[in-house]
Amino acid sequence: MQDIIKKDGYKFFFYPKACESCEGRCCRGESGYIWVNKKEIEDIAKFLDINEEEFIKNCLKKVKYRFSIKEIFVGGEYQCLFFDYEKKRCEIYPVRPTQCRTFPFWNRYKDEKNIEEVKKECPGIIR
Repeated sequence: MQDIIKKDGYKFFFYPKACESCEGRCCRGESGYIWVNKKEIEDIAKFLDINEEEFIKNCLKKVKYRFSIKEIFVGGEYQCLFFDYEKKRCEIYPVRPTQCRTFPFWNRYKDEKNIEEVKKECPGIIR
């Protein structure tokens, strides 16, 4: 059984085992940005066995000076391009971006007023 995770500065615990039954609620919902850096672009392109140029062209959108993974509209909500709606899982999980790896421990959730927001999205949040 996976352990409950606690990080300094956060007023909640996270139970990773909850990911198995949540059906990817952190990967779908409202539109947003899924930021990727140069190294993540390289890693994901390699994982997908395509060149970086093709990956950037087909899978990313440029927002000012940064890149975000494209979203698609499925089942009445937005989802990450790499979220498999049928299987309810990430298709690039081993090389997912840092933003995905660090969820739910984002700086915005250090603020007490935002904990209820993340708790609605993530069944692994324990107060």
